[in-house]
Amino acid sequence: MSRHDEERHRDILNAIKAIKRYMERGDLSDGLVYDAVRMRLVEIGEAVKDIEESTLATEQEIPWQSIAGMRDRLTHHYFDTSHEIIRATVQDEIPLLDASVKRIIATRQN
Repeated sequence: MSRHDEERHRDILNAIKAIKRYMERGDLSDGLVYDAVRMRLVEIGEAVKDIEESTLATEQEIPWQSIAGMRDRLTHHYFDTSHEIIRATVQDEIPLLDASVKRIIATRQN
């Protein structure tokens, strides 16, 4: 894994930590929380787009292309974004992504 990939993995983990903090302050019905979470999801998608394919291939259960695609949708079609999609992503997908990125980092450090 390149240093560049390591930085992107850290970017993802930092964005996940921020999302968790935002969700502790309120739920997605709060416009500020919703907007903050959306922005961090955009950051995660942008980071994923910059990681080498060979690195992503080590965690095949993660839908990397869908993560990058969500970034595009959130960035370019923000008025069409469903609160339920964001809610499901935060509740169901973020924990899996968090664990996956941590595994990648741990594997590369050994």
